[in-house]
Amino acid sequence: QVQLVESGGGLVQAGGSLRLSCAASGLTFSNYAMGWFRQAPGNEREFVAAIGWGGLSTYLADSVKGRFAVSRDNARNTTYLQLNGLKREDTAVYYCAADRRWITGLRDDYEYWGQGTQVTVSS
Repeated sequence: QVQLVESGGGLVQAGGSLRLSCAASGLTFSNYAMGWFRQAPGNEREFVAAIGWGGLSTYLADSVKGRFAVSRDNARNTTYLQLNGLKREDTAVYYCAADRRWITGLRDDYEYWGQGTQVTVSS
């Protein structure tokens, strides 16, 4: 069975930082591009960042470019999302996803999803 488990979310003040982790199991991790999405109440799930099979290609949404960074450690079957300079509008549930085809920002392209981790940014 494939499992993606996010961790590292929490409550942080505006301007602060968090590091989210996504641990994968049940798949050959290096064969999958990994993505991060987020969803706030009343909004659709939106693309945040993605990283290719070997970690050399990255893709970030314009809204987080310059503040967030995505990375992966294939030896640990884990991908990370570093959140810096957090703003109130970053408050959302953050989801990890896996795509065996290619790096993509399209939600429907991803095959597997984690349960999400809550990030709350206070004023």
